[in-house]
Amino acid sequence: MAIEVTTFGEHEGKRVDQFRLVSDTGVVVDIIGFGVAVRDWRVPVAGGERSVVLGFDSFEPYPLHSPHFGALAGRVANRIKGASFELDGATYTLPANEGDLHLHGGPAGLGRQVWSGQADSANNAVRFTHFSPDGAMGYPGNVNFAATYSLSGNRLRLELTATTDRATPISLVQHQYFNLGTADSVLDHEIQVNSSAYTELGADLAPTGAILPSRGTPYDLRRPRTMRDGSGAPVDYDIGMVLDSGRKHSDPIATVTSPDKDLTLRLWSDRPGLQVYNGVWTDIPVPGLGGKIYQKHSGFCLEDQCFADAVHNPHFPNVIHSPDRPYSHWCDIEIR
Repeated sequence: MAIEVTTFGEHEGKRVDQFRLVSDTGVVVDIIGFGVAVRDWRVPVAGGERSVVLGFDSFEPYPLHSPHFGALAGRVANRIKGASFELDGATYTLPANEGDLHLHGGPAGLGRQVWSGQADSANNAVRFTHFSPDGAMGYPGNVNFAATYSLSGNRLRLELTATTDRATPISLVQHQYFNLGTADSVLDHEIQVNSSAYTELGADLAPTGAILPSRGTPYDLRRPRTMRDGSGAPVDYDIGMVLDSGRKHSDPIATVTSPDKDLTLRLWSDRPGLQVYNGVWTDIPVPGLGGKIYQKHSGFCLEDQCFADAVHNPHFPNVIHSPDRPYSHWCDIEIR
């Protein structure tokens, strides 16, 4: 089946294309070149189909209001403390865009760039590429990024690669906001994550460097639970989970089920960590898909990644890549 390509908008003089992937099970995924954002994702359910992600019907709200809805975040996802880092004897200053932190690659990071896309109908896939020059958002090195989304049945696969001409930190993440149900909130979804530890956060929400056991805390997600406490009050999640070591990549790292049990999401990844976020800071002033209003807890994110602020914590998995250590990363998300 040919992949439908349309013009969705324009950003800073560049055309933003939309690519529509359709599978033989009736799943439809729309991906735009701005940030390689999954704009909409529709899954068959009894009596029709259900949109399972947060996004916008038109392009204009994306650069103005999107908190990385469906986008790729980087060069380095999550938070970098002090908006700077040292590498090979040099100090690199990055733009601070969350207090004194650098978040998701900065205000003009990869999730806010127009990528070039090429349809691959033979594999029901789209390959996006972007060149990030030396000094972009303060990072060293010329980097060529590639991101390929492919849809097979109910499973969407993402493959990420990057090559650089000098040592530089790279840690990308898919930043889908999901709501598998029909309510405005995701608090009654059941979530399970194969993790028994988390990275402790300071008051600024950046890791302290400590890795703590999750047993007995709200972050113990080894068994399915809703995003509420025992009294029914909401639990805010914006936490880096440490995935169990020695796990098989064939086993899902996270499973989430809608309140009506009609849909279940499973995530596989080769990353060592998973940021679990349930829209704590979401408050969008314009309507989203189908006129929906997105407020706190309207969506949840499962951001498979390396640990936040790894550039300041040498005991965390290494995020420094170089000409002889290219970047690669994959994840699969199935919703059925």
